[in-house]
Amino acid sequence: MPVFYTPIPQNLRVGLAHASGAIFINNKTRDSGYPGGHGVENEVYSKASTHLPLQMLLHFNMFFFPFWSLSEIVMLHLKFTLLPGYYQCLMVSGIMIISILEVLRVYLGYIGNLKEKVPELAAFWLISIAFQLPILLFFLTDEGLIILPLERAVHSLYLAFILGEVFSSFLALRVMARELTMQFHLRQFGHVDTSTMFSFSCGNRSVLPVPIVRDVH
Repeated sequence: MPVFYTPIPQNLRVGLAHASGAIFINNKTRDSGYPGGHGVENEVYSKASTHLPLQMLLHFNMFFFPFWSLSEIVMLHLKFTLLPGYYQCLMVSGIMIISILEVLRVYLGYIGNLKEKVPELAAFWLISIAFQLPILLFFLTDEGLIILPLERAVHSLYLAFILGEVFSSFLALRVMARELTMQFHLRQFGHVDTSTMFSFSCGNRSVLPVPIVRDVH
């Protein structure tokens, strides 16, 4: 069944393309000069948003965390009787919270990054900010915990992993959100003629392609 609609004026399309290029700074499509004959929407769908540095950090973090847990258990056993009662409870609770949430956090990071799922990656980012980072800073800065040299070393390395993952996941979330926004905008064009597509440039970056729409009668 044919669909009747009023095409968007060409001047408005040009303005929308330049506006999108100004808002989405990192928006780069591969349609400009692309040798293949695929449509722009298919090219956007095939463009991977997986963040390689984040995946590398998660991979090394997964192997480092058992060593961190073993070190914490050994150090806690050595100094447990020297700590006040409330510090004993805080240490045990903090280690349990980090250990339980770390499994969920790394899983969400893997799924969100590899499968490009924004909710899972956002949950990974929130868990890192709200739980892992404050508890780890408490372990690393409160001298009342009788911080041992091995603890300071493993906490510092773990903190470096957490900070790197927070920053990398933030960048990955920005890229994925922009890709989803681009896909949403491309769906609004409806039926497009892929043989007459052309793109506009804004400075040194590509912007959304401006397709010519066929009037369906």
